[in-house]
Amino acid sequence: MTTPMPPADLSVLIVDDDYRVASVLAGFVDKVPGFVAVAEAHTAAEARALVEAHRPDLVLLDIYLPDGDGLQVVRRLLDTPRPPMVLVVSAANDLAAVRGALQVGAMQYLLKPVGFAALAARLTAVREAHARFAAWPDDATQTDVDELFALYRPLPGAAASPELSHLAPTLQSVFRALAASGAGMSASEVALEVGISRATAQRYLSQLEQTGVVALDLRYGGTGRPEHRYSVKRR
Repeated sequence: MTTPMPPADLSVLIVDDDYRVASVLAGFVDKVPGFVAVAEAHTAAEARALVEAHRPDLVLLDIYLPDGDGLQVVRRLLDTPRPPMVLVVSAANDLAAVRGALQVGAMQYLLKPVGFAALAARLTAVREAHARFAAWPDDATQTDVDELFALYRPLPGAAASPELSHLAPTLQSVFRALAASGAGMSASEVALEVGISRATAQRYLSQLEQTGVVALDLRYGGTGRPEHRYSVKRR
């Protein structure tokens, strides 16, 4: 039996006029399984050129650039044959900037300064959306559409989550699996998603629950013991 190939890493272009910030974001991206930072741009012109050169799956985009704003870059990207997904990372918190990002189809909007936990949670949503795009059914239902659009909303509890860089790698993966799930997950589902045993998944879920960032929900059926389902707590 042929072992299925793991999905390829999603390529990410970092666009920020601050060289230090761009380097930090690239380091964050490389820490998240399934993502790789392929280049850094510091101007709008560089961003357009590097998108053409690398054809990234995702662009982390600042709005304030020395030769234009990031939203203008996005509008140009929409005219390309394979436009990348866009995640805005900016200090701009005015209504015009946020509304403009929505209008051009930015998937997420993070205000600076950005911590690893918040970015990792958003990247998990991006990867899930990318997978759903690739496997979009011909006979899509309203549920399929709703679940896809739900991935574009802010992830519950992301800002209140622990700093994932200080957690064990497997514990990080368990948290990200929960963060990407809108309906919660059982230990068996987490085990299947992360690739660990159910006992290991249960141990890590209990640990996250004890930290206060994961909620346990007991769902009672007709007979037998209740099902334990875990989800990232909403703020």
